[in-house]
Amino acid sequence: MDWILYLKAVILGIVEGLTEFLPVSSTGHLIVFGSLLDYTGQEADTFYIAIQAGAIVAVCWYYRERILKICKGLFTEPTQQKVAWNTIIAFLPAAVIGVMVAKYIKEWLFNPVSVAAALVIGGIIILIVERYQDKKSYTPRVATMDDMSWKDALKVGFLQCLAMIPGTSRSGATIIGGLVIGLSRTAATEFSFFLAIPTIFGATVYELWQSRDILSADSLPVISIGFVVSFFSALVVVRWLLHYVARHDFSAFGWYRIFFGGVILVTWMTGLVKW
Repeated sequence: MDWILYLKAVILGIVEGLTEFLPVSSTGHLIVFGSLLDYTGQEADTFYIAIQAGAIVAVCWYYRERILKICKGLFTEPTQQKVAWNTIIAFLPAAVIGVMVAKYIKEWLFNPVSVAAALVIGGIIILIVERYQDKKSYTPRVATMDDMSWKDALKVGFLQCLAMIPGTSRSGATIIGGLVIGLSRTAATEFSFFLAIPTIFGATVYELWQSRDILSADSLPVISIGFVVSFFSALVVVRWLLHYVARHDFSAFGWYRIFFGGVILVTWMTGLVKW
């Protein structure tokens, strides 16, 4: 048994669960930490995508009552139908565009330097948006996820496509983007969680199918460990983040992104770390 490999799976599972729903880019962190742990290549890239499903199962568990309510009211309750349709509408842009560009993104952008640049740029955008929000005395146009229109959902869906660039952050693009188009912090955060369910499940199934030739039975224990660890760590983050956004803005994450991305770029430029 390769205990070192399993330890790497545990560490990366923790990283995935802690970062998936924060606006700091889970994929970016996995690429950076994977590089530091010397776990790279096609199989590693597939592992990064596959263990995201563990984090999504955590969301499904946290929102199990609401998801069950939506399923029960899918044909009878307008509010539940609206949430379901909005989630599907928002999912479509990433589903279509993702299939078209996934190969090129993995080939050219799955590296720590590209991630660092995206982290810094995203952090600056978060700070700009939050500063603008602080200067505006207004009530958000959309108070809850149930109040979103299909146009709001479609806009969030296209914003989610930006997260195909590693380091951008899917949750960052959808939550911060949601604030820009008029969603409240709670509405943007909760819809980001719901949108993650079809998006990441779909990406996981697609990636596993595309990588079926390089995966083997030996890969299953490593992926399983990462999946379970990411589930439990993500469950903690989901609970914490919903309480956090009720009282704070996202400026702290913006500064963190700039710092983390800056450290990567400095170590790369100075040659301290061979990224």
